[in-house]
Amino acid sequence: MDFKECGYSLANKEQMRKTSALTFQSTEKDAKKDTHFENLTTNLSNTYASDLLPSKDGKDLTECFLLQVVDILLHYIKKSFDVKSKILDFHHPHQLLEGLEGFNLELSDHPESLEQLLVDCTDTLKYGVKTGHPRFLNQLSSGLDVIGLAGEWLTATANTNMFTYEIAPVFTVMETILLKKMYEIIGWGETEGDGIFSPGGSISNLYGILIARYKQYPEIKRKGMTELPCIVLFVSEQGHYSVRKAAAILGIGTDNVIEVKCDERGKMIAAELEKNILQVKRKGRTPFCVTATAGSTVLGAFDPLQDIADICERHGLWMHVDAAWGGGLLLSRNYSHKLSGIERANSVTWNPHKLMGVPLQCSAILIREKGLLEACNQMQARYLFQPDKPYNVDFDTGDKTIQCGRHVDIFKLWLMWKAKGTSGFEAQINRYMELAKYFYKVLKRKDNFQLVFDAEPEFTNVCFWYLPPRLKHIPKGFERDQELQKIAPKIKAQMIEEGTAMISYQPCGDKVNFFRMVFSNPATRQTDVDYLIDEIERLGKDL
Repeated sequence: MDFKECGYSLANKEQMRKTSALTFQSTEKDAKKDTHFENLTTNLSNTYASDLLPSKDGKDLTECFLLQVVDILLHYIKKSFDVKSKILDFHHPHQLLEGLEGFNLELSDHPESLEQLLVDCTDTLKYGVKTGHPRFLNQLSSGLDVIGLAGEWLTATANTNMFTYEIAPVFTVMETILLKKMYEIIGWGETEGDGIFSPGGSISNLYGILIARYKQYPEIKRKGMTELPCIVLFVSEQGHYSVRKAAAILGIGTDNVIEVKCDERGKMIAAELEKNILQVKRKGRTPFCVTATAGSTVLGAFDPLQDIADICERHGLWMHVDAAWGGGLLLSRNYSHKLSGIERANSVTWNPHKLMGVPLQCSAILIREKGLLEACNQMQARYLFQPDKPYNVDFDTGDKTIQCGRHVDIFKLWLMWKAKGTSGFEAQINRYMELAKYFYKVLKRKDNFQLVFDAEPEFTNVCFWYLPPRLKHIPKGFERDQELQKIAPKIKAQMIEEGTAMISYQPCGDKVNFFRMVFSNPATRQTDVDYLIDEIERLGKDL
């Protein structure tokens, strides 16, 4: 049943409750409407965007066009959840640039018909990656939540900006409520907490470092870096690259980012952090910030937050926690202890678009001290932030941000929270953790797979090598590593070519290329895990 049929059948059920005469009239009316819509659909090849609303006679055509778009989307959604469908129909960049079977990405000087636009919509989805597919295990952000999708559709329809209550009254209040909820979950007091939703975890981390610097050196806002000593920040060697990028953007310099050694599981060694801080001080440079990681990208490691908080307090340093990946564990009573100490942080990055499954993008920067965000970023643009508006201008949040225009990322999260409740997110996250344990136990029993860490996973990341039969007889060492590093890329390339599954790989430190499995896709089941193992064996056995 397509979208129109579904809508009309519901309408007919309603009409059945009325008199038979009214039913006949309604059915006749619906039939005429169907015929009208069929005529419009047939004529889409001769109609253009200029014929849609707000065109004077564009109402019916707009409805017809959008229903066709919804049909395309519903078909794609159903295919995304079908394990028998391919994750992608892979083509190389040069093939897309040259055009595929009538799908031409080049732009014309003249308008194309609505019919062609519908074909383009279909082809865009056809040649993309189904990130909602149960066997898409490639990224920390994956899956397709239908409620979140509905929220994104509504957001696009509203098409407003988050900088003032004046033009986004509901969304700005929603943001206030959700941020307060997140402060409470972290463990901050009632009078603490400020924040904003930003365009991704990298920008949230940049905010954390920006505010850390402003807190210690407020004169930076007016006088710039020339007034400051040589300042230094610290992050684990497994920390996200966005910390170094933020240092480059903010004029701190990547040479002034000290990467602290980690233990064998990828956790920052607290004693090494303190040693690095003391060394920096002896060299006449000034430490100002430590970025701890709660859920590292590759290994899924959690830094010892309590120990790091103690060190930051001793040395008067700002503590930022990058919990972009691991923040969702705070919603699980079984696993929130892994972030013990996060309540002592001065700022936190938390990405609901990762473990919580909110559609991209949805990231929050949370600051414990109220007022710092606005003090650091405020420019008081008089055409936007007038103090004499007829409402409480505290809800005009635009002067807290480094942006002017800000996308509404809040509604889809709010709607999903309403739909699931905190308990629903908790159950979802607990299931990911159980899938990771299951995957680990299966791999541990197989002699042609080798775990990067021979211990139960700390998070949903499970890292491993596949060993083709010919490599099992080569002793561990340089020769075997030279061959082993080629295996994961070759298997993944075949997976992509065939469209059967997607999983990430990478080297890390002295470890050659290995697969990284992450569980954050609500559609993934144990059967998909079993399939992936079989698929790796099938594709890799003769390598």
